[in-house]
Amino acid sequence: MDFELSEKGQDFYNRVCQFMKDEIEPIEADYFRELHSLDNPWVVLPVIEELKAKAKAQGLWNMFLPKSDLGAGLSNADYAVIAEQTGRSFIAPEIFNCNAPDTGNMEVLYYYGSEEQQERWLKPLLAGEIRSAFCMTEPDVASSDATNMEATATIEGDEVVLNGRKWWSTGIGHPNCQVLIFMGLTDPDANRHRRHSMVVVPKDTPGVKVERMLKVFGDEDAPHGHGEVSFDNVRLPKSAIIKAPGAGFEIAQGRLGPGRVHHCMRAIGAAERALEKMIRRANSREAFGKPLSKLGGNPDIIARARMNIEQARLLTLKTAWLLDTKGVGGALSEVSQIKAVVPEMLCTIVDQAIQMHGGGGVSDDHELAAMYGAARSLRLADGPDEVHRAMVARLELAKYR
Repeated sequence: MDFELSEKGQDFYNRVCQFMKDEIEPIEADYFRELHSLDNPWVVLPVIEELKAKAKAQGLWNMFLPKSDLGAGLSNADYAVIAEQTGRSFIAPEIFNCNAPDTGNMEVLYYYGSEEQQERWLKPLLAGEIRSAFCMTEPDVASSDATNMEATATIEGDEVVLNGRKWWSTGIGHPNCQVLIFMGLTDPDANRHRRHSMVVVPKDTPGVKVERMLKVFGDEDAPHGHGEVSFDNVRLPKSAIIKAPGAGFEIAQGRLGPGRVHHCMRAIGAAERALEKMIRRANSREAFGKPLSKLGGNPDIIARARMNIEQARLLTLKTAWLLDTKGVGGALSEVSQIKAVVPEMLCTIVDQAIQMHGGGGVSDDHELAAMYGAARSLRLADGPDEVHRAMVARLELAKYR
């Protein structure tokens, strides 16, 4: 395994780090202060569009899309360390047009979409002109087992008809969200992994309704948000189905491999930021005649945080390398390993940073409360920890049959 960046990857990494330092870090606190002061926070502030234009002009755009003339053409391993840097900021991913769920949706349309779907939806997504949402999780079934899905995508002649209710549809609240990808049951009698289809749905299609925006630990996460969405007899041409009827699970697996690397490397960036905040606080605050960094078990907490970040990063970089060299099929265990390990690591370190900040840690003053909400949610997004550990166990046990 070789984790050394390519010459191209190193150039992008250096320029992203500089952009973060010069353009994003100085304005992030003011950005959230202004956003939270608004009566209606579901807006795109001008500074975001200004920074997007700057990033795009510098070629720091669509860096997640590997080996593509539509993106930066970076490998998964090269992009992984860039994702770590963007994960230090809540707004950086959108500024570089590398934010979830748009990245996963763009990959779906790039690898599986028809020419018509790519022309209508992929191009404006790649240009950063529109946003998207992914509608898979359902409120009334255990969505950790995707075969439980009850929402339907029924083929009737030349149409596909969607019915059902989805929730935690991230990005649905964004004012520029114009397209959804919906996954539903098409053929209940087919093989369990050939029953479902993915469908491209314009958000303004009759029958699509955002029922409510959901809060994460009391935060609506504007202006992106997570919504509960109903689909009531939504009729679309059959050409709205991505790839083919019954290809939903195949597409989902292709979508989630690189996407989990992106999530995990961003989480590692967030863990680095939390550790930095923890150490600065520990060095500057005194109690019982000592700085917090020398009090009780705090030195051990700091040491373990550093070791856990390094272990998580190495495992995630290995996974990115495997995706580049062996494809998703050669990294099944590792993709599940990082999805279980990294969010739990981030949760622990942010929790420790909150503790080191005392009462201020649970306020909005230090960003840690929002960081914890994102970290805890990530232990459920794209499948809960237990599902990923079960996958690792199944693959490990299979070696000894």
